[in-house]
Amino acid sequence: MSKIVTFGEVMLRLSTDNYRKIQQSDIFRASYAGSELNVAVSLANFGEQTYFVTKLPKNILGDTVISVLNRFNVNSKFIKYDNNRLGTYYVERGASQRPTKVIYDRKFSSIALAKSLDFNWEQIFKGADWFHFSGITPALSDELTEICFQACVKAKEMGVKISCDLNYRSKLWSKDKASEVMKRFMPYINILIANEEDAKVIFNYEYSDQSSIDMKSYEYIIREVFNRNSFDKVFFTLRESLNSTINGWSSISCDKQGISRSKKYDIYIVDRLGGGDSFAAGIIYSELKSYCTKDQLEFATAASCLKHTINDDFNLSSVEDVKNLLESDGNARIKR
Repeated sequence: MSKIVTFGEVMLRLSTDNYRKIQQSDIFRASYAGSELNVAVSLANFGEQTYFVTKLPKNILGDTVISVLNRFNVNSKFIKYDNNRLGTYYVERGASQRPTKVIYDRKFSSIALAKSLDFNWEQIFKGADWFHFSGITPALSDELTEICFQACVKAKEMGVKISCDLNYRSKLWSKDKASEVMKRFMPYINILIANEEDAKVIFNYEYSDQSSIDMKSYEYIIREVFNRNSFDKVFFTLRESLNSTINGWSSISCDKQGISRSKKYDIYIVDRLGGGDSFAAGIIYSELKSYCTKDQLEFATAASCLKHTINDDFNLSSVEDVKNLLESDGNARIKR
């Protein structure tokens, strides 16, 4: 069992039911999520020892988050508290040609107002094998940019492997600032996870229409990202959006051995939020288990395929679930 640390924001998710629009809804389903928390929960479901690091308000919402972490076997030992607030986001799930919409209400949250002194990274990384963060966390404040950078420096110093999902969010910062800030982190990262659009923003490449896959474009960009940096491996997810309900889902990687591609899944989507995070968890798990790059791609892509069939942000699939999909023809016959 490996010790894996993730760092980021957790928010209260309020979702409309039965594909209703927000203005139709007087009832919202509550759950908790955040990119790095989603990764931690997925890895805990795979049987790994995961620690989620954040800052929470000392109130009933913060207490509920801890209950959620306990339920999913994610360690909360290094979480800090204050008297501010928990960020919230609203989800209006799309269907067919109507896209899913997300509205954030996260300003002045506890984690956004965190200070460097809140986190003792040497203590947090003691005995750790892996550290994961995403581009969402340094986008929350200039102070969090520095906190993430301090974490990466200390992790590298202590021999902890680092993965980053670029996760560009236009509602949090501009393309120029995202590119400037995230490039500071690149020398510290062992495994980079992204999609073509993220890569375009951070590394200033062009990208194709996301409704279809231009494989030559993807291969060119992922090779350029790998060759121009010091990563061990780079992974891109490839999403073909026929509409909000049906997507093609696959992935591509680049390392010193060259480019690999995964099987493609045609997914009837229940909930796509957290799909990229479940892919990241699959990459981390399979890297720690010494899978070859091709097998990593297949495992992570299958894991994230399953996540798209599960409500809310967490991937509740086990390693056995993922392997069953990999060993089947994807027909989803009933298990008795």
